Amino acid sequence: MNESTRRYVVSAFQKYYATADIRLPPEFTSREWGFIEFTSGQDTFMKRHRAFGSEGELHDYLSGIGPAHAYYSVAYYEYPGAPKMKEKNWQKADLIFDIDSDHLPGDINSYADMLEKGKRETLKLLEFLIDDFGFNESQVHAVFSGGRGYHFHISEESVLSLGSAERREIVDYVSSKGLNLEKLFSKREISGDAGAENAKMAVFPSEDDGGWGGRINRYLISYLTKLATDDDAVKILTGFKGIGKTTAEKLVETFKDESRVNSLKKGRMDALGGIKKDILETIVKQGVEQMAACVDEPVTADIKRLIRLPGSLHGKSGMKVTALSIDELENFEPLNDAVVFGDKSVKIKVIKPFAVQMKGKDLFVEEGIQEVPEYAAIYLMCRGVAEYGSH
Repeated sequence: MNESTRRYVVSAFQKYYATADIRLPPEFTSREWGFIEFTSGQDTFMKRHRAFGSEGELHDYLSGIGPAHAYYSVAYYEYPGAPKMKEKNWQKADLIFDIDSDHLPGDINSYADMLEKGKRETLKLLEFLIDDFGFNESQVHAVFSGGRGYHFHISEESVLSLGSAERREIVDYVSSKGLNLEKLFSKREISGDAGAENAKMAVFPSEDDGGWGGRINRYLISYLTKLATDDDAVKILTGFKGIGKTTAEKLVETFKDESRVNSLKKGRMDALGGIKKDILETIVKQGVEQMAACVDEPVTADIKRLIRLPGSLHGKSGMKVTALSIDELENFEPLNDAVVFGDKSVKIKVIKPFAVQMKGKDLFVEEGIQEVPEYAAIYLMCRGVAEYGSH
């Protein structure tokens, strides 16, 4: 951005910060802080190793500088303002998860579409944190990043001392990395008069099992029970590798039988009537891909990382880094709810055509000079596709 644009955007950010509701992290005086300022050139750098002794001191800094980006450390330090990392004396760190929407698999049709996919992925991760790790909703703090995705912050005592390796294991678990389906489909010895070789029953996890086992049982039965009522069930099933028409018809028949389904819910594979476990594994692989959460592993593993400050503004969008309760997350619409600037008309010079949906409106700007609402002007200037004024 040119100098005129920089001054305008910084002024707008400063006015926002003068009255902004900033969500400070726990023990914020023990955090390292970092900031990136707007520049009129190409070079940007972070000013870090800062520390603040009071809330007022931080507010004065934000409203005085109007930074493009504001961050704090997930770590708690004895000396957070020390200029070298080894001098800070690391004590503990919050557990952080980052869902970056533009890294998700599948096609992206628009910015709004990308953000919606990111929210769906975030809700998948939330299920793991609550159902598998036992956190309650009040312990998991959601944040819209102001740009492309969402963060979860957990500051519970049980996670603060975890090292990088343990945090990577959590990411591996929620993303299904290393999940061994062979171990889920097995044979178990049962009591009886037959010889040991014959006294084994094929089993897989029951619906009540914890972890991935129970998830897979519930997915498999839900998917196949629903599919069995579809007129195209056989055609759909034969689309799976290794499933022919005869096997597909047998699966449909099995999952229309309530007694067999109830046995399968308990993990009894004999209810399948001879259908090979390889067939189930093929279907389960699809389910694992759908259930696994796509998390940015380096963010979670880094126990000294800086994370965006809730309540601050994102310098590449002008939108608010928004703290959300779990109840608010489902219905949150970032391109409306995270927009903080008003509707007053601002003249800009568009460098290249650009389209975006904001505040319920489809906005498309052509190259050249035009007037747009302030919220759109700041977004376009932050994105680098427009300059302030008509020069």
